[in-house]
Amino acid sequence: VQLQASGGGLVQAGGSLRLSCAVSGRVGGRYAMGWFRRAPGKDREFVAAINWNGADTRYADSVEGRFTISRDNARATLYLQMIDLKPEDTAVYYCALDPNKVVADVEGGWWGQGTLVTVSS
Repeated sequence: VQLQASGGGLVQAGGSLRLSCAVSGRVGGRYAMGWFRRAPGKDREFVAAINWNGADTRYADSVEGRFTISRDNARATLYLQMIDLKPEDTAVYYCALDPNKVVADVEGGWWGQGTLVTVSS
């Protein structure tokens, strides 16, 4: 199984970006997916998670109301729509797939390579 994240880039504060994460390979059953990020000099932190059918989502307090996670199971793709971006959102964003979870929670499994988001002030 491989996860390919894309969509990062440089954006001004207040701007928007949409990240995508394409899943390839054979993943059986239902699974949760999520986004995490690692800012320079900081530990990786949770951003958002989504359950197996997209009906339930969960967000970090820092992005609640500004980021929206969604998935298209037919296209095996996860998304993260980000609006009103702030300089503190600057980080490498990673997508993850947890084959052991169906609810909006990700603890392990497979990880993408990351895509860099830089927000200038």
